[in-house]
Amino acid sequence: MLDVCLLGCSGMMPLPGRWLTSLMTRFNGSSLLIDCGEGTQVAIKEKGWSFKPIDVICFTHYHGDHISGLPGLLLTMGNAERTEPLTLIGPKGLERVVNALRVIAPDLPFRLESREIQDTEEEFRINGYRIRAFRVKHNVTCYGYTIEIDRAGKFDVDKAKERQVPLKLWSRLQKGETICQDGVTYTPEDVLGAPRKGLKVTYCTDTRPVPAISKNAAGADLFVCEGMYGEPEKQAKAVEYRHMTFQEAAALAREADPGELWLTHFSPSLVRPEQYLDDVREIFPRTHCGKNGKSKTLVFEENA
Repeated sequence: MLDVCLLGCSGMMPLPGRWLTSLMTRFNGSSLLIDCGEGTQVAIKEKGWSFKPIDVICFTHYHGDHISGLPGLLLTMGNAERTEPLTLIGPKGLERVVNALRVIAPDLPFRLESREIQDTEEEFRINGYRIRAFRVKHNVTCYGYTIEIDRAGKFDVDKAKERQVPLKLWSRLQKGETICQDGVTYTPEDVLGAPRKGLKVTYCTDTRPVPAISKNAAGADLFVCEGMYGEPEKQAKAVEYRHMTFQEAAALAREADPGELWLTHFSPSLVRPEQYLDDVREIFPRTHCGKNGKSKTLVFEENA
């Protein structure tokens, strides 16, 4: 299963009761964070989750409301006696930006491993997460992320026997090992059926609508997307500052058909985002407004 928490849903600045937009996931003992603005540490504490298992932090872009909380988080993780390396993923310039922020967090008991995104789309595999970054359209280089948990096929006894796989290797192959024995190489595919449906979350913020978003969110269990403005009359402002309205986010969801759409990154002027939901649900019915600590546990389909 995959635990997902929208730690906060504010854009530009944190507000009372509305932390800056950040998403955290937990899978198999490893946590992943997307964006780390001011207040992210407090949001994690309020949720009751732990800093120490965070193994990956992905950054959409380097505006302050998405990265300014990083130095404090690194210090807290160091004080929690973390020693394992921490992977950072983000657009080009990642090392330069992080090193500048680390002036106030210079001594850490763990290593930072920076992985800068080079192309319009790029995939990373870390701790069971398959992370796909895709370029979106903001006024600086910005990426959305799709997080997937793949699920292997079921063990196939007949297939294992047909391929004459030694019985003593079945368990190890089922767990994903590739084994060489007596000059023969055995792979998990020798004992497993076709891959089953996994879990998928797509996160996207600070952008105009572009085809890459609906493409990458297609069939996601959960689509978390910017809705900077709920008011239809702010369409021109959304275009000017390269953000999105609720209606535009819902239109992308209608194309992608995820299990749910959570709106996030609300303008500070948007006091009651819920008042616009009825109209937006006419575009995509399974739309919900984000809020601090909004969570969902995604589970594999039982009969898949």
